Amino acid sequence: MRLQEKLLQLKSERKAILAANFYNFETLSGILIAASRTRLPVILQLSESSIRYMGLRVAAVMARTALIEYSVEGWLHLDHGSSIEMVECCLDEGFDSVMIDASDKTIDENIRITCAVTKLAENYNANVEAELGFVAKLGQEQDFQKFTRPDDALIFVDKTGVDALAIAIGSVHGFYKETPKLDINLLSQISRSIPTPLVLHGSSGIPDLMLQEAIRNGINKINLATETKNAFMYALKERLKNNSEIDLRIVFPDATKAVTDLIENKMKIILEA
Repeated sequence: MRLQEKLLQLKSERKAILAANFYNFETLSGILIAASRTRLPVILQLSESSIRYMGLRVAAVMARTALIEYSVEGWLHLDHGSSIEMVECCLDEGFDSVMIDASDKTIDENIRITCAVTKLAENYNANVEAELGFVAKLGQEQDFQKFTRPDDALIFVDKTGVDALAIAIGSVHGFYKETPKLDINLLSQISRSIPTPLVLHGSSGIPDLMLQEAIRNGINKINLATETKNAFMYALKERLKNNSEIDLRIVFPDATKAVTDLIENKMKIILEA
């Protein structure tokens, strides 16, 4: 099943899928062990920084091979693509889905860039995600005036034909300074306004019940990144305390297990929404 079809199915059922970023073999393995145990599909995401770190072809081949080895239904997605050139490179490498993020541009420029990507992706039969509104990134302050508006969302999806839309409703990328509060009423309005599946970025740190409420009100794809990195590194640091072990094959499994536990819990939360 193409990811476009899966997301539309989830929208019709008011359900969601986890989209988890991976950074190396260990985090990839941790994610897929959890998906295998829960027997749930997953979207594997690569950011541009992870692609630079691992190499595009190595990362893509590793992800596709691991999906087969772990017998998991999944898709490979470019997270926050910054240019049409990067999108094209990922499509050429066989990605099932790409995100073009021109949310820092004017809405007209965002539409223009996104239209170019949706046209390009047609040749690959790939899913296209875009972002509308302001979802604060690391070091940025949240701006309530730049939340996604339903009328803008309707214009945007109508003009671009995008397959999935990431919206700004109160989430942020990275760690939260205080307990987040999603604008569920706004989310519900957007969901009713457009036929396009909706994406929540910045799910790390959002309370479980709030995450489930977001799913019930229209979120179909849940992006998770920061918590995964944090779980892996915290477990690794704990393992290395007062430890002279130098064999990474001995110390990494604890960190991988931490990722598995995190992802398995997130998947169960999403499933129970």
